[in-house]
Amino acid sequence: MTELSRRSLLAGSGALLMLASSPGSAEATTTGVATSAAPTRATGAARASAISQGTTLFHADLHNHTLMSDGDGDPAKAYESMRSAGLDVAALTDHATLLSINGLSQSEWTRTGQLADAADNPGIYTALRGFEWTHPLLGHVNVWYTGAFTDLGGSPGMARLYDWISRTGGISGFNHPGREILRFNDFAYNAALREQMVGLEMFNRGDDYLFDGWSSGQSSPLNTCLNAGWRTGLTGVTDEHGTEWGYPEGKGRTGVWAVENTRNGVLAAMRERRFFATRVSGLRVDATAAGVRMGGSLPFAKGDVRFVVDLDRGPEWVGKPLHLQVLRPGSRAPEVADVVETEAGRVTEFTVPLDAADGSWVVLRIADPSQANASPGPSGHPCNDWGVAYTSPWWLTM
Repeated sequence: MTELSRRSLLAGSGALLMLASSPGSAEATTTGVATSAAPTRATGAARASAISQGTTLFHADLHNHTLMSDGDGDPAKAYESMRSAGLDVAALTDHATLLSINGLSQSEWTRTGQLADAADNPGIYTALRGFEWTHPLLGHVNVWYTGAFTDLGGSPGMARLYDWISRTGGISGFNHPGREILRFNDFAYNAALREQMVGLEMFNRGDDYLFDGWSSGQSSPLNTCLNAGWRTGLTGVTDEHGTEWGYPEGKGRTGVWAVENTRNGVLAAMRERRFFATRVSGLRVDATAAGVRMGGSLPFAKGDVRFVVDLDRGPEWVGKPLHLQVLRPGSRAPEVADVVETEAGRVTEFTVPLDAADGSWVVLRIADPSQANASPGPSGHPCNDWGVAYTSPWWLTM
């Protein structure tokens, strides 16, 4: 849809948006779906987990750009656009200056904060300010929940950036991992930042980054990052550089399981890695391993682990065949310990033997076996199909 036609819809959709987000309305109990028509939001999955209590599902897009760096869009329209697209949590993360490419100025950083504050509606819609630290070889890192920003002038390398994030108390994530050739010094581990490095993008725009760089001889970014010792959750983002923030269907999103839809609620969920990556709007994924939700630790060295997975996308996907792939550490690509056939709209339970001697992490990948992965890995790998979602990892701690 063109910017003009979609903006015309936005201008007349205020009442519908208020209905969709008002506590107690029917739409408030379901997740939003990215459509290019008027924002009717009743076709996504219910927000309540079928297997866990105490949290609610909110869909987030934590990586977006505007005219304040290398985007095309007016930042004053971004938060409204993301809310109209069915998102519950949205962030602007314009680039810090990259060499000769102008990025955020101090006045623009201040303006981003003002726009986020104006759009933020605690309990209904969370608007965040962040920035993207940008190095042409090392990679790009998003940073949220800081009162200031840094660029290559102040933080020219990974060590200086990690020190800055640690001192400012923010949280951060590795962006489009594998795209820049040095890959954060090949994800060299920094123990001091483990708790604040909360995310690894698995879906960016429409791309699945599981095997990004494989065709040119690189290892899987997921495998390399987690094997290095990082305890990142897994995210999906739009990384919008145009004017269609939140649109169209098929771009990355992050499903956040939070106690409340506020800045503090989202921050707590991100610190707990209580979220999943998806590139399908309106999707609900909740999962436990031995009773522990995604993002948590499993305190044992070896044994059979019972997984319970809640997977739904509302009426449109009921009965859709999907695969649950159990990813474990490999040398260059994740090993697949099991592939479980399931379908959308149901709770699936299965048991997999895990051994800490084989590696400390386990991830569930939800895939559509009828479509191919546009960025495949090793020949014959089970994950050479179309990725729908990734849970955040669990970690074996004994």
